[in-house]
Amino acid sequence: MEKFDEIDVRILAELIQESNISIPKLSDRIEINSSVVYSRINRLIRKGFIKKYTLEVDENLLGYPIKAVIGCNISSRQRDTILKDIEQIKETREIIEITGRFDLLISVSAESLDDLHELVSKKVSQIDGVTHTETFIEMKRHQLSFISRIDTNSDSKK
Repeated sequence: MEKFDEIDVRILAELIQESNISIPKLSDRIEINSSVVYSRINRLIRKGFIKKYTLEVDENLLGYPIKAVIGCNISSRQRDTILKDIEQIKETREIIEITGRFDLLISVSAESLDDLHELVSKKVSQIDGVTHTETFIEMKRHQLSFISRIDTNSDSKK
């Protein structure tokens, strides 16, 4: 495991909250010299801790307020075709291949509950090789920051 300390955790925690924050503003927030923050960020990028900077779009403003996850069982022989078909559905946001009760979890956004019903019953369920679906509608999301929970005490790492 790469060397990682409390300063790295503080930098990453702030960047997760606001990835486009300026170095001087970040430096002020965590009370660390700008040049140290700059070199730490570059090291975190070089070591692969920071993969990319991204942005989050408010899909509610774009007309997609309904979020759901569709658990899907599929024919393993048709996996590649099924994945391509699901990727073509405009409401699909993410496909996760998993083990357990379902083969796939599909994150989707829809314009309304009627549109979600249409999406599940007429698009996803009708894909050849999809054998079963179960839909979970997101009621409220609680985003947690995992980074602040990382233990940087090297004595506890084994």
